[in-house]
Amino acid sequence: MSTPTVLIHRDQGLLAKAVAARLITRLVDAQAARGTASVVLTGGGVGTAVLAELASTGARDAVDWRKLDIWWGDERFLPTGDPERNETGARKALLDHVDVDPSRVYAMPGPDGPDGDDPAAAAARYAAWLKAAARPEDHSPVPSFDILMLGLGPDAHVASLFPEMPALYDERPVVAVRGAPKPPPTRLSLTLPSIRAAKEVWIIAAGPEKAGAVRLALSDAGPVQVPSAGARGRQATLFLLDRAAAAQLPLGMDRLASP
Repeated sequence: MSTPTVLIHRDQGLLAKAVAARLITRLVDAQAARGTASVVLTGGGVGTAVLAELASTGARDAVDWRKLDIWWGDERFLPTGDPERNETGARKALLDHVDVDPSRVYAMPGPDGPDGDDPAAAAARYAAWLKAAARPEDHSPVPSFDILMLGLGPDAHVASLFPEMPALYDERPVVAVRGAPKPPPTRLSLTLPSIRAAKEVWIIAAGPEKAGAVRLALSDAGPVQVPSAGARGRQATLFLLDRAAAAQLPLGMDRLASP
C-alpha cells in the first residue's frame, strides 16, 4: 500500500474546488492513456460539494463523460431517488448535468431493485458487476479504479465500514452492513480489499469535528479499530483536508501541508 500524502487547503470551499480540479486532471490523463477512466464516488457534505464544483467549472468538458465508469463506495439501502442516497446527491450535483453513459453508471441497488428487501443479495449483485468490469491485469475481483474518493466520519469510518463492525473482517468485494451506528442502519459498502484495489485513494475531510479522525487515520492503528487507517491506494493515497480538519496532524505531518 502507498504512503499517505497530506494536502491542506484554507477552507472547505477551496478544498472542494481543488479536489474538483485535481479530479478533472486525473480523469483526463487516464482517458488519454487508455481511452477510458473509472471513479468511485462518495457522499457527505464535502463529497457532494466536490461534485457540485465539478459541474460548475467549464473545465469539466475536458472529461469524456461517455467514457467514464462511475461507481460508489457505499450506499444507504433506500429506494432510488431517496434524498438520503449518495446516488441521489451525486445525480443532483453532477451526473444530471453531464453527458454520462447510463450503462456505465453503477448505482448500488436499493430495496426497490431486483433483489427486493435483501441487502445481502444486492451486495452480491454489485460484486458481480464489479467482477464483470475487472480486467485480467487488475489481478482482483474488482477493477483497479483510477480514483476512489472517500469521506471520513468523526469516528474514523470510511464508506460504511464502521469501527469494530463485522464488515471489516469480510474479504468479499461488497457487503451488506446491518446495524450501522448512524442512520439508516442498513447499507451496502465496498470492503477494504476492494478499496485497496484502487490506483489512488483520496480521503477528503473538512471541519474541526474531523480533526481527531484524521489523526487516527494517519496513525499506525489497526483497520478494525480505525477503518480509515486501512484505506490506502496501490499507487497513491491522498488526504485532502481543510485547515480545520488538519488541526491535529501527527508530529511531522505538518511539513506536507500546502500553503
